[in-house]
Amino acid sequence: QVQLVESGGGLVQAGGSLRLSCAASGLTFSKYGMGWFRQAPGKEREFVAAINWSGGSTYYPDSVKGRFTISRDNAKNTVYLQMNSLKPEDTAVYYCAATLDYGLSYVPDEYDYWGQGTQVTVSS
Repeated sequence: QVQLVESGGGLVQAGGSLRLSCAASGLTFSKYGMGWFRQAPGKEREFVAAINWSGGSTYYPDSVKGRFTISRDNAKNTVYLQMNSLKPEDTAVYYCAATLDYGLSYVPDEYDYWGQGTQVTVSS
């Protein structure tokens, strides 16, 4: 049974930082591309970051580029999202996801497994 478990969310002031973690089990983690998405109330799920199986390639949308960094540790079956210079508009539930067939994807439908999400709230 595949499980992706996010942690590290919380309440932070604007300009602050948080580091999210996503621990994977039940799959050969090093074969999967990993992604982070977020969803704010009343909005569609939004792509935040992706990393390929080796960690050698990453991809970000303009909204977070230069502020967020995705990384992975295949020995620990964990993917991370370092979020700096946080803004109130970054407030959302953050989800990690795993894709076997699409190494570096920003499309939610191309991901096979999803975590339950962790809340990030940025106060102004």
